[in-house]
Amino acid sequence: MEKVLQKVKEASKKIATLKGGIKDKILLQMADELENKSSEIIKENEKDLLYAEKANLSTALMDRLLLNEKRIENMANALREIASLKNPVGRVLEGWELPNGLRIEKTAIPIGVIGIIYESRPNVTSDAAGLCFKSGNVCILKGGKEAEHSNRVIAKILGEVLEENNLPKEAISLLPDYSREGVAKLIKMDKFVDLIIPRGGEGLVRYVSENATVPVVKHDKGLCHTYIHKDADFEKAIKIAINAKCQRPGVCNAMETLIVDEEIADKILPLLKIEFIKNETILKGDEFVSELIEVEKANEEDWNTEYLANILSIKVVENIDEAISHIQKYGSGHSEAIITENYSASEKFLNEIDAACVYVNASTRFTDGGEFGFGAEVGISTNKLHARGPMGINDLTTYKFKIYGEGQVR
Repeated sequence: MEKVLQKVKEASKKIATLKGGIKDKILLQMADELENKSSEIIKENEKDLLYAEKANLSTALMDRLLLNEKRIENMANALREIASLKNPVGRVLEGWELPNGLRIEKTAIPIGVIGIIYESRPNVTSDAAGLCFKSGNVCILKGGKEAEHSNRVIAKILGEVLEENNLPKEAISLLPDYSREGVAKLIKMDKFVDLIIPRGGEGLVRYVSENATVPVVKHDKGLCHTYIHKDADFEKAIKIAINAKCQRPGVCNAMETLIVDEEIADKILPLLKIEFIKNETILKGDEFVSELIEVEKANEEDWNTEYLANILSIKVVENIDEAISHIQKYGSGHSEAIITENYSASEKFLNEIDAACVYVNASTRFTDGGEFGFGAEVGISTNKLHARGPMGINDLTTYKFKIYGEGQVR
């Protein structure tokens, strides 16, 4: 692994100095190659799907794993969108002159070597590679074993484009050791690796955070809530709740708990149940909910669970303070939403909820780099430092101070 990481580190020096126009041209070429070789990618993906089937992976994980023509086209388009963004490297973030005549510029630079550990979704391979490349970084990628064939072919295609442009293919590398021991080694390689980004299950993120000597930006679980306030528009509330839970239940920005004000619970819960039944959602609820609609009984564990499946916990609260208190206790700091026509209530929720993304009258499903206009994301950070929320190209830079003088001494 040290030999691989040494080559990756060497590649970072070359990638860091590339001009923006060259990077964009290469990204567009990568996008074309993914589409041109889609049949090759699908063939390798079928091997992973077969493995996943034998391993009895959940429906949600199988959905994340699947690649088809449309998803490969989306991967290619994400690279094109990344290419269209402004070059994040070399931006002058601040500039000022001191009384002694020294001019200081705080300038964005690449982080260097970024290790990204992720599970299931092979599209992350191209998204992460594209974002790192655009921001002048190189990446060492560790996908899940269930997506090994898909990840290898995607990385190979992108690496071939780099070589065609006389650049080291090691700028987009897969971790050679897919085992837990491989991860354990990688997260301690601070001689070669500048940042680790784990995105996946709670156990993986905790393990990396507790054992890494390389700095870590966590992409932790998404235990997201939607709170229907007593002054909500019912039509709007139902539409948002169904989208937040049912549109794609197996992703981190899907709603896991629905909170409803007691004052409107008897009116809106029966309407919500009709729509959730249409979408085959399994409903769990507290005592108050079970008196109004037929649901499974929710327990303490349910409020703490990121289902990543078409299962929803429902809680009734007395007021907005109780709703906020519940979210602050059980939320993961990912995405939270309030549905209300009351301006004061929306502002209170926005100001008091501590999460990366806080919504008023919109679905939590929008917490996504592509939806935010970042082209793609390397993940959704639940850290407070160095980045928070969807991480795009600007979040994959750090900075240095450039100081211009004319002979000044201290």
